[in-house]
Amino acid sequence: MTQSTSAYIHIPFCRHLCYYCDFNRVYLEGQPVDDYIEMLLREMELSLALQPITAAPTLYIGGGTPTVLTEKQLDFLLGGINQLFPMETVEEFTIEANPGDLTKEKLQVMKDHGIDRLSMGVQTFDDKLLKKIGRRHTAADVYDSMKLLEQTGFDNVSIDLIYALPGQSLASFCDTLKRALELDLPHYSLYSLILENKTMFMNWVRQGKLTLPDQEEEALMFEETIKAMETGGLHQYEISNFAKSGKESKHNKIYWHNEHYFGFGAGASGYLGKERYKNFGPIQHYLEPLRHNQLPVYERETLTQNNQMEEEMFLGLRLREGVSQRHFAEKFGISLAEVYGSVVEELLNKGWLEQIGERLRLSKTGLAIGNEIFERFLLEEDAE
Repeated sequence: MTQSTSAYIHIPFCRHLCYYCDFNRVYLEGQPVDDYIEMLLREMELSLALQPITAAPTLYIGGGTPTVLTEKQLDFLLGGINQLFPMETVEEFTIEANPGDLTKEKLQVMKDHGIDRLSMGVQTFDDKLLKKIGRRHTAADVYDSMKLLEQTGFDNVSIDLIYALPGQSLASFCDTLKRALELDLPHYSLYSLILENKTMFMNWVRQGKLTLPDQEEEALMFEETIKAMETGGLHQYEISNFAKSGKESKHNKIYWHNEHYFGFGAGASGYLGKERYKNFGPIQHYLEPLRHNQLPVYERETLTQNNQMEEEMFLGLRLREGVSQRHFAEKFGISLAEVYGSVVEELLNKGWLEQIGERLRLSKTGLAIGNEIFERFLLEEDAE
C-alpha cells in the first residue's frame, strides 16, 4: 500500500514581529539558525524512518519568515529536503515569503531545489496601515518583488491580504483589492483580522487604544472581496481563498480534506494515523531532544471517531465543494444522515446549508457565519 503523506516545515525566524501575529516566531537576531536547520533535517530523518513514505504530494515551508534565511542556509535546508523526500512524487512545493526579502540569488536556489509556488504576505497596499500593523515592507516593495519573480520565471504566486484592520475604511480596502487584482496572480488568500491572545493588538484593544471596523463594515469588505474576485476571473474555492481554475493550493486542500501530514519544526503540528501532535515551541526546547536523536513532540492527542467526524465537517464545509456524503460513509462506516441528520435538516431549512447532488456545502448566507454553523457539528463524547 502506498504511504502518501504531505509535510509542513516551520521556520520560526522573523526580522520583526507583526502586532497581530500569534504564530510561533522569534526575532532572527542572535538565534542559532544553522543549528536549527540541521536539527530540523534530523527531525525529518527520524520521523521518516519511523513512518516511511513512498509519496509526498505537497511540501510547504511556512513561518515565521522562511525567506529571512540566507542563500547558503536556504540551499542547505532545501538540499536536505531533496535528499529525504521522494521529490518525484511532489505535486506542489510552496515557500512563504515577505516582500523585500527576496533576491535573485535566493529565488534561483529555490528554483534549483524544486520550489514551484510562492506565497507572499502583503496584507494591504496602504503604507500607513502597514506601519500600523507592524509590517516593515511598503507597497513599493511588493511591486519590486513581483518584478523580481517575473524575471526569475516564478509565475505560481499567491498573496495574503487582511481586512478589518484598525482604522481601515471600506474605500481603503477596495483600493487594496483593486491593486492586488491588477497584479493578475493565480491565487489570493483574504482573511479578516482575528484578535489572538498574547498579541500586541489584543493588549491594545483591552487598553482601549485600538479601534477596529464594526461587524457590518467587516461583512461589507467580505462581500466586496467575493464580487471583485468573481469579476477578476477567480473562483472562491474555500471561505478565504480564491484561485484561477487549476491554481488552488493543493497543500491547504490536504488540511481541508482532513488528510494526514507531517509537521516539522518548532511549534509545528502534524496529523498521522488517528493522532494529532505538537512540537515544542521555544527554540532550545525544540533542539534539545533532537541533539539526542529524540523527536521534539510535547503533546499527542488520539482522536476518537467522533472527533474525526467533527473535523471532517468543520474542515470540509470551509470548501465550496463542501462535504461528500458518500466519502463520509466510506471513511467512517456510518452515513452522514445517521450522525447529523437533524442538524443538517435544520440548517437546510434555515438556508445556511445547501445540497448539490450528494454534497453538502455552506450557502452564500452560511459563508458569512461559518463558525456559528461549524459549532452545530460538535458531538457528544464517544461511548466507544
